[in-house]
Amino acid sequence: MIKIPEKLQDLLINEKKAFAYLATTMPDGTPQVTPIWFNTDDDHILINSALGRIKDKNMRTRPNIALCIADPKDPYRYIQIQGRVVEVTAEGADAHIDALAFKYLGKKKYPFRKSEEQRVTYKILPLKIDAH
Repeated sequence: MIKIPEKLQDLLINEKKAFAYLATTMPDGTPQVTPIWFNTDDDHILINSALGRIKDKNMRTRPNIALCIADPKDPYRYIQIQGRVVEVTAEGADAHIDALAFKYLGKKKYPFRKSEEQRVTYKILPLKIDAH
């Protein structure tokens, strides 16, 4: 298992509120980048989106991704991650987006929820890490 270096572990904690920039690949091979909220379990980066969005479609069909997580107070201090989406699930995804809303907005419930949306959680396994 590849781990984030200790000196940059603080970028993963809730108090830091660092955004990740997710790069996926479009069907024609061009890159697509989106700023996203994230959290982690012991081994994975966890992100959340709505079923049917561009990044959802890209990660389902082309699961190799890249992430950049920059320190909000020092953008020259960052982690680059190349990884693979190893799980996509709707189970627990509403609770996950609520946890992310609490991390980033201090709100107990995700305030931008749309009744027609199905939330999905993606588990990303880091395969290569470059830390700066």
